[in-house]
Amino acid sequence: MLGPFNFTPDALAQEAMQMQAKLRAGLETLHEVDDVAYGATAREEVWRDGKVVLYRFRGEKAPTAKVPLIISYALVNRPYMVDLQSDKSIVRGLLERGQDVYVIDWGYPDRSDRYLELEDYIQRFLGGAIDHLRREYRMDAVNLLGICQGGAFSLCYSALNPKKVRNLVTMVTPVDFHGEDNMLSNWVRGLDVDAFVDTLGNVPADLMNWTYLTLKPWRLFVQKYVGMMDILDNKQALEDFLRMEKWIFDSPDQAGEAFRQFVTQFYQRNGFVNGGIEIGGRPVDLGYVDMPVLNIFAEQDHLVPPAASKALKDLVGSDDYSELSFKGGHIGIYVSSRAQREVPAGIHDWLTQRSR
Repeated sequence: MLGPFNFTPDALAQEAMQMQAKLRAGLETLHEVDDVAYGATAREEVWRDGKVVLYRFRGEKAPTAKVPLIISYALVNRPYMVDLQSDKSIVRGLLERGQDVYVIDWGYPDRSDRYLELEDYIQRFLGGAIDHLRREYRMDAVNLLGICQGGAFSLCYSALNPKKVRNLVTMVTPVDFHGEDNMLSNWVRGLDVDAFVDTLGNVPADLMNWTYLTLKPWRLFVQKYVGMMDILDNKQALEDFLRMEKWIFDSPDQAGEAFRQFVTQFYQRNGFVNGGIEIGGRPVDLGYVDMPVLNIFAEQDHLVPPAASKALKDLVGSDDYSELSFKGGHIGIYVSSRAQREVPAGIHDWLTQRSR
């Protein structure tokens, strides 16, 4: 007996033959793979401010919801993760249930955006998009879905403009930035952000990507690509893999001043918890977030651990606060089959209950 690994000459030879067959099939599959695209749902531009664009998604049927829902995503990745492909689309799930869905696209900052501040992103861009919808729909307030860093922006906006947000949904949103299990926070808190931004200006996307990948080096540098060998002969699976890779590495640079302010006020000062966040000179107090709040977090999230998100409960001023726990990680909450079943339904049902 050779134990559970069974490293016999015959077993090793058989495995080598299987690998060769996979590689041969992979060469044929790679010739058939199309240039992967993203975005499964038709959309149209409805508002713009410089590089920032507000899109409206068009479903197969007209929306039944009377109040539009605007999605605010993070700056560090492209927002099409919420509509990656036809069978992995939170947006499509919301549209099928009758929601009227918009997304704000922050664009790709360049050197001309070096001095954009958080006030620009939160009050000018996000606020401008919300005001556009308020005018178009002739209503005082709209529904807001903030995701990750976009959730932090949405909390700031809602605290500063509570009468303009009817219902607020936050998803994998960091609130307490000083948790012991938050590796990214522990790194960033020791960063000399002034020297960093003064030296680089805008923060390069490749540097940001490297930082995120090194949080899980074995999983994201080795295991993922070794696992790719198993799907080399599966055209659909390989295209799905490449589409995800395209999203990961399609990252915008970060506007220098906004990056400085976010790191200083959120990561280093833990401003939501300790106070001290100012947007355009106005203090942000989550006690003014008095509209209904649904907070969605992922139980295996390594970027925004559950405790970092659940801290919101004790900070908002709303007497209508709900939580939705998702069994998955920071990316799985968008693309897993479980997410397609649970997340759009959870958001839609919660909003519907508050529209009566």
